[in-house]
Amino acid sequence: MNAGPAVLVMARAPWPGTVKTRLTPMLGAGGCARLQASLIRRTAALAETAAPGACYVAFDPPDAGNMLADLVPAGVALLAQRGADLGQRMAAAADDVFELRAGPLVVVGTDVPTLTAADLRAAFDALAAGLDLVLGPARDGGYYLVGLSRPLPGLFAIDPTLWGGDRVLAATVAAAADAGLDSALLDLRGDLDTPADAWALLADPLLPGDIAALLTAGPA
Repeated sequence: MNAGPAVLVMARAPWPGTVKTRLTPMLGAGGCARLQASLIRRTAALAETAAPGACYVAFDPPDAGNMLADLVPAGVALLAQRGADLGQRMAAAADDVFELRAGPLVVVGTDVPTLTAADLRAAFDALAAGLDLVLGPARDGGYYLVGLSRPLPGLFAIDPTLWGGDRVLAATVAAAADAGLDSALLDLRGDLDTPADAWALLADPLLPGDIAALLTAGPA
């Protein structure tokens, strides 16, 4: 087993009509797919920079491996997601990485275009200081990052009906407290799921220029 920190990116393949669907009135199905592809490229590159040679992308659906391979840096390992809900898929993917590396492990999604290298460093620093868990809170009540000092599968076993809602972070914090885990929160970040999210992010100086251009290109 390899030692050292790793980053796991959870990603959905950018097939038109299946991703960022709430942005369709603003961007069109094709524009949503291009946006998703850009978010995957950006997040995977950021992750590979933070953990060179120890970056993993868990993709869905399971037949999208070739598509994802074209979007991520060379050397990034691809894993097919498995599980009935997001919690099960995250737990399974984290377990897959922990079987290969001792950790710590930081797991991120692709929905937060203002994620920075500093966010990843802060998560790893907190885990190196002895914390069990680090969470990056999202404005919608979920989280954009979870840092694990070791395998913690029970952390993802919250009520399955909560995934995608505004109580995911609160439920996860409660589960961590019940398990006696030492945890911390990173800076608040905004998800990109709806037109309202898009307009809010366009006013954020951290928004990358290529993402801003896609958001203002109109339907396609």
